[in-house]
Amino acid sequence: MQLTAKRFEELTAAELYDIYRVRVAVFVVEQRCAYQEVDDADRRCWHVALRDDDGIAAYCRVIDPGVTFPEASIGRVLATRRRQGLGTRIVREGLAVARERMGADAVHIEAQTYARGLYEGLGFTQVSDEFLEDGIPHIGMMWRADGTRYPSS
Repeated sequence: MQLTAKRFEELTAAELYDIYRVRVAVFVVEQRCAYQEVDDADRRCWHVALRDDDGIAAYCRVIDPGVTFPEASIGRVLATRRRQGLGTRIVREGLAVARERMGADAVHIEAQTYARGLYEGLGFTQVSDEFLEDGIPHIGMMWRADGTRYPSS
C-alpha cells in the first residue's frame, strides 16, 4: 500500500477524481444519503489516501483548525474493503498528519455512531449526545495527543 497526504492544490485532476468517485460511492450511493458531498472544506485540508493496485483502499481528510471546529478535524473516513484494518490504519495516518503537519494536539470528529468502537480504540472520547447528520446517527468525539481523555457527555 502506498500512503499519500496532499493538500487540495497538490492533487492532480486524476487523484481528485478518484477521491470524489470513492467518496460518492460510499457516502451517497452505498449509504443512500443525498447530500452535498463535495464542500468547501476540501480546499482547506490534507487528503490522506492508502492506495493499492485497485486504487484507493482507504481515505480520510484532515481539516485545518478553524474550518469546521476550533481544533483540527478528521472526516470522510472510508475503507473500500471492510474488516481488514484499513479504517483504523487511515485514521491513525490522519492523526499523524494532524500532529506532524498541522501541529495539532487535539482532533474533533463527528463519527457515525456505529463506528464509535473504532474511534474509542484510537483514543477518542465521546463529547456529545447522538444527533442526526443527513439522516444518519452521529456523535461528537475528541482526541488529544497527550492521551488525556475528554470527559464524556
